[in-house]
Amino acid sequence: MANTVQAKKRARQAEIHRQRNVAFRSQIRTAIKKVLKAVHDKDIAGGQMALREASSVIDRGISRGIMHRNTAARYKSRLNARLHRAST
Repeated sequence: MANTVQAKKRARQAEIHRQRNVAFRSQIRTAIKKVLKAVHDKDIAGGQMALREASSVIDRGISRGIMHRNTAARYKSRLNARLHRAST
């Protein structure tokens, strides 16, 4: 347990940041699932729109430090490959 005023404040801030990060990580996962659902339903146009949105959300996750840039690149590459395979 935090004993000093500064440590108590840092604990409060850490909890706020944790909740914000959890919410944004959920937003990333939802965007990815939308792309996968469009691919599963063979909705190529919808999948392209969902991929564009997911890429944007993933990139925002990189800038916020929620996701490593290589992990983000891997997600985007795999989603794009799935969409490409579904369109052919």
